[in-house]
Amino acid sequence: MPFSTIRIAFLGAAAVAVAQVIQTAPIVSGNPLGVTYQATLPETPFFTGGSLNGNVKGSVSAQSSPDGVGVRFSVNFDNVPKQSSSDFFSYHIHTMPVPADGNCTSALAHLDPTNRGENPICDSSSPQSCQVGDLSGKYGFVTDTALQAEYVDPFSSLKEGDASFVGNRSIVFHFGNKTRITCANFVRLDGQTPVGLDSNSTGGPGYVPSEPGQVISAGSSVLSLQSGALPLTLASLAAFFIAAL
Repeated sequence: MPFSTIRIAFLGAAAVAVAQVIQTAPIVSGNPLGVTYQATLPETPFFTGGSLNGNVKGSVSAQSSPDGVGVRFSVNFDNVPKQSSSDFFSYHIHTMPVPADGNCTSALAHLDPTNRGENPICDSSSPQSCQVGDLSGKYGFVTDTALQAEYVDPFSSLKEGDASFVGNRSIVFHFGNKTRITCANFVRLDGQTPVGLDSNSTGGPGYVPSEPGQVISAGSSVLSLQSGALPLTLASLAAFFIAAL
């Protein structure tokens, strides 16, 4: 095969690889106002080993923001196992709901409509490049026995039928080594105030909306880990492939 043909084929493959690398999650607008879903962890954990004392307690609420852009999450966890200072816990939205037997494995993988995958790890300074369901990767891991945090994720949806719709999915809480401790399904709340959100959270008096992606409030038990690598750009990757020829 002539060298020029090989070169063109290689550049074509490189272009496809670049397009896959730089694919990012789109910002979701038009979320229905007044819609709230909540996932409340069960009394009994899925994983019963390690340093657990009963189950991790808490819930994750997902509510439409006043302008319909993204989803406002309210995260409340308690009774998290005590670990060494270097350990952390993660939580994610998973693709499938949890079956009646509580098997967290059946929740399958993280919500990931762009097919990004888990590697490289999420860079919290570039949340649009992360998996949609990787909430702790984007907004902070759990590093203490309790966590309360609120933030708006602009890449999540409350519109049924959207690839990033969270209402028919589940929350899974993990050890740092990815072992699944506990899980719960999102359930729609009608006329109820979810845990962690007050009655003004839909835009009434006293509510101060945040910019999408901004952490509204968080306890001291949040750790945001960076990947340590600069985001890859089309120009830098193209330059690399061309230089290699």
